[in-house]
Amino acid sequence: MKALKIAAIVCALALTASLCGCDIMGENSSLSSRVDSSLQSSDGALESILDLSEPMDDLISDIESGISDIEDEIMGEDESSIPEEEFSSEASAAMSTDFNEIGALDSTSNGWGPGVNRGEDGRPLAPVSFQEKFSKYAVDFIRPEKGVIYLTFDEGYENGYTPKILDVLKEKEVSAVFFVTLSYAKNNPDLIKRMIDEGHIVGNHSSTHPDMTTLSLQEAFDDIKKLHDYMLDNHNYKMTLFRFPMGCYSEQTLALVESMGYKSVFWSFAYKDWETDNQPNETEAYNRITNFAHDGAIYLLHAVSSTNTNILGNVIDDFRNQGFVLEKYPTE
Repeated sequence: MKALKIAAIVCALALTASLCGCDIMGENSSLSSRVDSSLQSSDGALESILDLSEPMDDLISDIESGISDIEDEIMGEDESSIPEEEFSSEASAAMSTDFNEIGALDSTSNGWGPGVNRGEDGRPLAPVSFQEKFSKYAVDFIRPEKGVIYLTFDEGYENGYTPKILDVLKEKEVSAVFFVTLSYAKNNPDLIKRMIDEGHIVGNHSSTHPDMTTLSLQEAFDDIKKLHDYMLDNHNYKMTLFRFPMGCYSEQTLALVESMGYKSVFWSFAYKDWETDNQPNETEAYNRITNFAHDGAIYLLHAVSSTNTNILGNVIDDFRNQGFVLEKYPTE
């Protein structure tokens, strides 16, 4: 665009000189060489041309203004004809994808639940099987690390327990992933800021919590990107982990999420903890959670749960007593 502008200015200068009966190149002997030099280097090109003898200043100012108006008009006519990378932010450009290629993949909807059957190594069989099946995509049903557990919390709405959960995590020096929706992020900016400031990861749990497999690829893309852009614009935070609402996914949506620069994170342990008026017994929940500890475990806990909040500190202690380390989730 700079080179085009320079060329246009040069042409305009020549035309104006012709109309005025002037020999610009003759009267300004250094202009020709300076134009040539400017065209070879876009940096400072306009300034180089405009630094002419005093009598030409007004003329050049008028020409520059006209060229600027033309440039604005061209850029404003049809942005859709310009590749997104040329006028959007780096983050938005990274979100481009090929719907035609992804659309050719299997769209069969899969619900997700890790089950309770475990192998001899104590790892649940279903997550291990699905990790192998979809290994070509950026997805975690279970992690490969031995002796490591990862804590993740889903945040559809705030029920008053997140501050205490954050207090416990801070006391125990544990980093977790908080998967939030757009409404949660908008309604709880202070909690989002605290999560970030205290070293936790804020994950994308979609904008509207839909079953992604029921949406078109464009609709799914837009839903994910809306929250992504909100976090970038309001917290200068780039999300990299995505959790499918309700665990519903397809090969198509796995590919879509990966094409957007995300890793899909499922879980290898979850239990019915989200019904706020029907909370599980704390002792039973504690035993269930701690007895299922395994290598590379991804725990899904809902932050609306009073039971989870009350037992969290003891659960972390138990994991450590079993020899497990609770690490920050890998984002690469």
